[in-house]
This record gives sequence, C-alpha cells and structure tokens, in this order.
Amino acid sequence: MIVRILGEGQFDVPEDAVDRLNELDAAVEQAVEAGDEASFRSALEALLDGVRTAGTQHELDSLDESDLILPMADAALDEVRAMLNDDGLIPG
Repeated sequence: MIVRILGEGQFDVPEDAVDRLNELDAAVEQAVEAGDEASFRSALEALLDGVRTAGTQHELDSLDESDLILPMADAALDEVRAMLNDDGLIPG
C-alpha cells in the first residue's frame, strides 16, 4: 500500500501494518470528534510516525498514485475533520 503524508512524500507500507495503523487512526478520529486539540496533536503524530516506521520511502521520481493520503504533521484539527470519512483516515 502506498501512503502519502502531505508535505513529506509517499511511503510503501506493508499490509500487515494496516491493523496497527487503524488503531492509531481511531485515536485521531476520537480526538477530532471530541475537539480535543492536545489529544489530536499526539494522536496524529503517532499515526504519522507509525507510517514512517512501518513503511519505507517510496521512490521519489515515481508517478505511482497513493492508496491513502494523510494530513501534514502540522494540520489543524478542522482540516483533518474535513478529511475524515466513515472509516477515519484509513479505511478498514
């Protein structure tokens, strides 16, 4: 799976990492729903770190389309709220 973090680039993330990323995504979603800025900030950073850790940098000159797009690390809570769907940021 190719995951893009806006402002950073794409990462190749193995399928076996998706369950853990979904757990981290759920924490982001809960913080957004609660309007809890402090929890949101730490949850978003944990999610992005999870992608960086589980994944490897995708080739920079590749034109491959991303399977998922995640917000920048400094995204505002309202920006992330607009990106959420029924499954959070990461479907599944």
